Amino acid sequence: MIAVIGSSNMDIVLTVEHFTKPGETQKILNLEYFPGGKGANQAVAVAKLSKSNVFFLTMLGNDSYGSALAKSYEKLGISGYKFVDTNTGLAFIEVTLSGENRIMITYGANAYLTPEVIEECKSDILRSDILLLQNEIPFESTLLAAKLLKDAGKLVIFDPAPAIGINPEIFPYVDILTPNEEELKTLSENIIGRYESIEKTFEAFKEKGLRTMVVKQGEKGATYIDEKTMISVPTIKVQSVDTTAAGDVFNGALAVALSEGKDIQSAIEFANTCAAISVTRKGAQPSIPNREEAEQFK
Repeated sequence: MIAVIGSSNMDIVLTVEHFTKPGETQKILNLEYFPGGKGANQAVAVAKLSKSNVFFLTMLGNDSYGSALAKSYEKLGISGYKFVDTNTGLAFIEVTLSGENRIMITYGANAYLTPEVIEECKSDILRSDILLLQNEIPFESTLLAAKLLKDAGKLVIFDPAPAIGINPEIFPYVDILTPNEEELKTLSENIIGRYESIEKTFEAFKEKGLRTMVVKQGEKGATYIDEKTMISVPTIKVQSVDTTAAGDVFNGALAVALSEGKDIQSAIEFANTCAAISVTRKGAQPSIPNREEAEQFK
């Protein structure tokens, strides 16, 4: 089983002609609401691509957004979510006509996914073989979850997004770190004081306990690196409409492929394909392909 621990948001998507400049006012071309949150996106990706039940530990607010998210999880066989008496997390996403996006989040209920909640759900989490983590809940909770699963001999995949407030003490408990290029630069600058290249950053992170890294590079595909190997895995060229959640789709697909015994290169190829499909559609979770679509996509 694949478990996910992380955030749930309602995404408020603002389609605009271009990113709003400081001091500028521009008209919103379209306003839409989509289920989102990095944790939720990854859980939905796993559910749609594997067609199996997913344990997703997340916190929902006691509001209409939380109720709507819970209903969508139930339909996909996703269990594990909890309610807390506050507002559901929200993400405000500015999407340009060229498909680029900028995201601002308010944590809401996600801030209540504390280490105590991790401990309470320990037995459920440990039933999984693979754990997906991100950085939209308190970092101490993510660190505890990584320790628990790694100590139990499970595979831990950590998406360091957003790339702030991350302590490298988590690295020994992570099997695969999956930043995108900008997140890798931010992590590198925050942790070792500079960024020069994927190779040099990995060497520095390896000294802090990291084993493997997959760098998501958008239309260029992805780069895999460990202490012996570095592989560039290209992706399929598509016309981008909305890149929101592409990285989350990649992570969910990567976990599904690895759970089915695929080698790392084949797993990355599958993840690249699923992410490529997602950017051709609007919204976070609505853009996630199912397994049939992923296997037929050329």
